[in-house]
Amino acid sequence: MRVPLIAGNWKMNKTEGEAISLVRSLMQGMRSFSGVEVLICPPFTALSQLHKLLVSSPIMLGAQNISDQESGAYTGEVSGRMAADFCSHVILGHSERRAYYSEGEALINRKIKAARRSGLVPVLCVGESLPERDSGRAAAVISGQLLGALENVLLTDPGEIIIAYEPVWAIGTGRSADPQEISDLISTVIRPVLSGLWGEESSQGIRVLYGGSVNPINARGFFSQPEIDGALVGGASLDAGKFLSIIEKTQ
Repeated sequence: MRVPLIAGNWKMNKTEGEAISLVRSLMQGMRSFSGVEVLICPPFTALSQLHKLLVSSPIMLGAQNISDQESGAYTGEVSGRMAADFCSHVILGHSERRAYYSEGEALINRKIKAARRSGLVPVLCVGESLPERDSGRAAAVISGQLLGALENVLLTDPGEIIIAYEPVWAIGTGRSADPQEISDLISTVIRPVLSGLWGEESSQGIRVLYGGSVNPINARGFFSQPEIDGALVGGASLDAGKFLSIIEKTQ
Protein backbone atom coordinates (compact mmCIF):
# COMPACT_ATOMS: atom_id res chain seq x y z
CA MET A 1 0.00 0.00 0.00
CA ARG A 2 1.26 3.47 -0.92
CA VAL A 3 0.73 5.83 2.03
CA PRO A 4 -0.96 9.09 0.94
CA LEU A 5 1.24 12.18 1.03
CA ILE A 6 0.00 15.75 1.17
CA ALA A 7 2.77 18.25 0.42
CA GLY A 8 2.52 22.02 0.65
CA ASN A 9 4.66 24.21 -1.60
CA TRP A 10 4.65 27.66 0.00
CA LYS A 11 6.66 29.19 -2.85
CA MET A 12 7.91 32.73 -2.04
CA ASN A 13 5.47 33.37 0.79
CA LYS A 14 5.61 33.75 4.59
CA THR A 15 8.16 35.49 6.75
CA GLU A 16 9.76 33.49 9.53
CA GLY A 17 7.18 34.69 12.06
CA GLU A 18 4.28 33.95 9.72
CA ALA A 19 5.71 30.52 9.00
CA ILE A 20 5.94 29.65 12.69
CA SER A 21 2.34 30.75 13.28
CA LEU A 22 1.09 28.65 10.37
CA VAL A 23 3.01 25.56 11.44
CA ARG A 24 1.73 25.81 15.02
CA SER A 25 -1.82 25.75 13.66
CA LEU A 26 -0.99 22.76 11.47
CA MET A 27 0.56 20.87 14.38
CA GLN A 28 -2.57 21.39 16.46
CA GLY A 29 -4.85 20.21 13.67
CA MET A 30 -2.71 17.23 12.69
CA ARG A 31 -3.41 15.42 15.96
CA SER A 32 -6.65 13.93 14.64
CA PHE A 33 -5.19 12.39 11.45
CA SER A 34 -3.62 9.00 10.81
CA GLY A 35 -2.52 6.99 7.79
CA VAL A 36 -1.28 10.04 5.91
CA GLU A 37 2.10 11.77 5.63
CA VAL A 38 2.42 15.55 5.52
CA LEU A 39 5.27 17.56 4.03
CA ILE A 40 5.66 21.33 3.98
CA CYS A 41 8.15 23.21 1.82
CA PRO A 42 8.62 26.75 3.14
CA PRO A 43 11.19 29.32 2.00
CA PHE A 44 14.80 28.67 2.98
CA THR A 45 14.67 31.54 5.51
CA ALA A 46 12.17 29.65 7.70
CA LEU A 47 13.73 26.18 7.61
CA SER A 48 15.98 26.49 10.65
CA GLN A 49 13.27 27.66 13.05
CA LEU A 50 10.64 25.29 11.68
CA HIS A 51 13.06 22.38 12.00
CA LYS A 52 13.34 23.12 15.72
CA LEU A 53 9.58 23.48 16.06
CA LEU A 54 8.83 20.19 14.28
CA VAL A 55 11.34 17.97 16.11
CA SER A 56 8.59 15.91 17.79
CA SER A 57 5.99 16.36 15.03
CA PRO A 58 5.12 13.98 12.18
CA ILE A 59 5.16 16.92 9.76
CA MET A 60 8.17 16.68 7.44
CA LEU A 61 10.17 19.58 6.01
CA GLY A 62 11.23 19.99 2.41
CA ALA A 63 13.23 22.54 0.42
CA GLN A 64 11.83 24.18 -2.70
CA ASN A 65 15.05 23.83 -4.68
CA ILE A 66 18.74 23.03 -4.38
CA SER A 67 21.85 23.62 -6.47
CA ASP A 68 23.33 20.90 -8.63
CA GLN A 69 26.71 21.80 -7.11
CA GLU A 70 28.09 20.53 -3.80
CA SER A 71 29.80 23.76 -2.71
CA GLY A 72 31.87 26.65 -4.05
CA ALA A 73 31.57 30.09 -5.62
CA TYR A 74 27.87 29.94 -6.52
CA THR A 75 26.42 33.12 -5.04
CA GLY A 76 22.83 32.76 -3.88
CA GLU A 77 22.72 28.97 -4.19
CA VAL A 78 21.98 26.37 -1.50
CA SER A 79 23.47 22.89 -1.75
CA GLY A 80 21.74 19.62 -0.98
CA ARG A 81 24.04 19.09 1.99
CA MET A 82 22.99 22.45 3.44
CA ALA A 83 19.29 21.73 2.93
CA ALA A 84 19.68 18.26 4.47
CA ASP A 85 20.53 19.87 7.81
CA PHE A 86 16.82 20.70 8.06
CA CYS A 87 14.97 18.81 5.34
CA SER A 88 14.08 15.29 4.28
CA HIS A 89 12.71 16.20 0.82
CA VAL A 90 13.25 18.70 -1.98
CA ILE A 91 10.99 19.85 -4.84
CA LEU A 92 12.76 19.69 -8.21
CA GLY A 93 11.65 20.38 -11.76
CA HIS A 94 8.73 22.61 -10.81
CA SER A 95 7.18 24.33 -13.82
CA GLU A 96 8.03 27.74 -12.39
CA ARG A 97 11.72 26.80 -12.23
CA ARG A 98 11.49 25.52 -15.79
CA ALA A 99 9.68 28.61 -17.09
CA TYR A 100 11.28 31.47 -15.13
CA TYR A 101 14.81 30.12 -14.70
CA SER A 102 15.17 28.03 -17.86
CA GLU A 103 15.81 24.77 -16.02
CA GLY A 104 15.92 21.86 -18.43
CA GLU A 105 16.09 18.12 -17.97
CA ALA A 106 19.90 17.96 -17.88
CA LEU A 107 20.09 20.40 -14.96
CA ILE A 108 17.17 18.77 -13.15
CA ASN A 109 18.90 15.42 -13.57
CA ARG A 110 22.04 16.78 -11.91
CA LYS A 111 19.96 18.24 -9.10
CA ILE A 112 18.23 14.92 -8.51
CA LYS A 113 21.57 13.18 -8.26
CA ALA A 114 22.83 15.90 -5.90
CA ALA A 115 19.73 15.45 -3.74
CA ARG A 116 20.24 11.70 -3.58
CA ARG A 117 23.89 12.12 -2.58
CA SER A 118 22.74 14.37 0.27
CA GLY A 119 20.07 11.94 1.47
CA LEU A 120 17.15 14.07 0.28
CA VAL A 121 14.07 12.56 -1.35
CA PRO A 122 13.37 14.41 -4.62
CA VAL A 123 9.78 15.37 -5.43
CA LEU A 124 10.09 15.52 -9.20
CA CYS A 125 7.49 17.67 -10.93
CA VAL A 126 6.39 16.93 -14.48
CA GLY A 127 3.54 18.27 -16.58
CA GLU A 128 2.51 19.66 -19.92
CA SER A 129 1.44 23.14 -20.98
CA LEU A 130 -2.00 23.88 -22.43
CA PRO A 131 -0.75 24.04 -26.07
CA GLU A 132 1.03 20.70 -25.57
CA ARG A 133 -2.14 19.20 -24.13
CA ASP A 134 -4.39 20.58 -26.85
CA SER A 135 -2.06 19.28 -29.56
CA GLY A 136 -2.16 15.76 -28.13
CA ARG A 137 1.48 15.80 -27.01
CA ALA A 138 0.95 15.45 -23.25
CA ALA A 139 2.11 11.84 -23.06
CA ALA A 140 5.26 12.53 -25.09
CA VAL A 141 6.13 15.63 -23.07
CA ILE A 142 5.67 13.91 -19.71
CA SER A 143 7.62 10.83 -20.82
CA GLY A 144 10.45 13.03 -22.05
CA GLN A 145 10.59 14.96 -18.80
CA LEU A 146 10.72 11.76 -16.75
CA LEU A 147 13.34 10.07 -18.91
CA GLY A 148 15.54 13.16 -19.05
CA ALA A 149 15.35 14.01 -15.36
CA LEU A 150 15.84 10.42 -14.20
CA GLU A 151 18.56 9.32 -16.62
CA ASN A 152 21.11 7.10 -14.84
CA VAL A 153 19.44 7.69 -11.47
CA LEU A 154 19.81 4.55 -9.36
CA LEU A 155 16.92 3.48 -7.16
CA THR A 156 17.12 0.85 -4.43
CA ASP A 157 13.75 1.58 -2.80
CA PRO A 158 10.53 3.12 -4.19
CA GLY A 159 10.48 5.55 -1.29
CA GLU A 160 13.62 7.26 -2.57
CA ILE A 161 11.68 9.40 -5.07
CA ILE A 162 8.24 10.95 -5.45
CA ILE A 163 6.64 12.10 -8.69
CA ALA A 164 4.26 15.07 -8.80
CA TYR A 165 2.17 15.38 -11.95
CA GLU A 166 1.36 19.07 -12.30
CA PRO A 167 -0.19 20.09 -15.61
CA VAL A 168 1.08 23.62 -16.17
CA TRP A 169 -2.31 24.81 -17.33
CA ALA A 170 -3.84 23.94 -13.92
CA ILE A 171 -1.25 25.51 -11.59
CA GLY A 172 -2.59 28.57 -9.79
CA THR A 173 -5.34 29.03 -12.36
CA GLY A 174 -8.26 27.60 -10.41
CA ARG A 175 -8.70 25.14 -13.25
CA SER A 176 -8.13 21.57 -12.04
CA ALA A 177 -8.00 18.48 -14.21
CA ASP A 178 -10.52 15.65 -14.22
CA PRO A 179 -9.56 13.08 -11.52
CA GLN A 180 -10.27 10.07 -13.74
CA GLU A 181 -8.21 11.59 -16.55
CA ILE A 182 -5.29 12.12 -14.17
CA SER A 183 -5.49 8.57 -12.82
CA ASP A 184 -5.55 7.18 -16.36
CA LEU A 185 -2.54 9.26 -17.36
CA ILE A 186 -0.56 8.04 -14.37
CA SER A 187 -1.37 4.40 -15.16
CA THR A 188 -0.76 4.63 -18.91
CA VAL A 189 2.15 7.09 -19.10
CA ILE A 190 3.94 7.74 -15.82
CA ARG A 191 4.06 4.26 -14.29
CA PRO A 192 5.13 2.56 -17.55
CA VAL A 193 8.07 4.98 -17.83
CA LEU A 194 9.02 4.30 -14.20
CA SER A 195 8.69 0.57 -14.84
CA GLY A 196 11.03 0.85 -17.81
CA LEU A 197 13.59 2.59 -15.63
CA TRP A 198 13.40 0.49 -12.45
CA GLY A 199 11.03 -2.42 -13.00
CA GLU A 200 7.34 -2.99 -12.41
CA GLU A 201 7.60 -3.64 -8.68
CA SER A 202 9.40 -0.36 -8.04
CA SER A 203 7.04 1.48 -10.35
CA GLN A 204 4.03 0.33 -8.33
CA GLY A 205 5.68 1.44 -5.09
CA ILE A 206 6.54 5.00 -6.13
CA ARG A 207 4.04 7.59 -4.99
CA VAL A 208 2.60 9.87 -7.67
CA LEU A 209 0.94 13.07 -6.47
CA TYR A 210 -1.35 15.43 -8.34
CA GLY A 211 -0.81 19.17 -8.22
CA GLY A 212 -2.77 21.97 -9.82
CA SER A 213 -5.39 24.08 -8.03
CA VAL A 214 -6.10 21.40 -5.41
CA ASN A 215 -8.49 22.73 -2.76
CA PRO A 216 -10.78 21.41 0.00
CA ILE A 217 -13.69 21.15 -2.43
CA ASN A 218 -12.07 19.02 -5.15
CA ALA A 219 -9.48 17.11 -3.10
CA ARG A 220 -11.60 14.07 -2.25
CA GLY A 221 -12.32 13.49 -5.93
CA PHE A 222 -8.60 13.17 -6.62
CA PHE A 223 -7.87 11.01 -3.59
CA SER A 224 -10.64 8.57 -4.54
CA GLN A 225 -8.66 7.58 -7.62
CA PRO A 226 -6.40 4.52 -7.11
CA GLU A 227 -3.41 5.98 -8.97
CA ILE A 228 -3.34 9.35 -7.17
CA ASP A 229 -1.33 9.04 -3.96
CA GLY A 230 -1.86 12.53 -2.61
CA ALA A 231 -1.29 16.11 -3.67
CA LEU A 232 1.30 18.83 -4.06
CA VAL A 233 -0.69 21.84 -2.88
CA GLY A 234 0.17 25.44 -3.68
CA GLY A 235 -2.03 28.35 -2.62
CA ALA A 236 -4.24 26.34 -0.28
CA SER A 237 -1.20 25.25 1.75
CA LEU A 238 -0.74 28.85 2.93
CA ASP A 239 -3.96 28.66 4.95
CA ALA A 240 -3.95 26.21 7.87
CA GLY A 241 -7.69 25.58 7.70
CA LYS A 242 -7.69 24.83 3.98
CA PHE A 243 -4.57 22.67 4.14
CA LEU A 244 -5.91 20.66 7.08
CA SER A 245 -9.20 20.22 5.24
CA ILE A 246 -7.33 18.78 2.24
CA ILE A 247 -5.42 16.40 4.51
CA GLU A 248 -8.73 15.35 6.10
CA LYS A 249 -10.02 14.26 2.68
CA THR A 250 -7.53 11.35 2.74
CA GLN A 251 -9.18 9.84 5.83
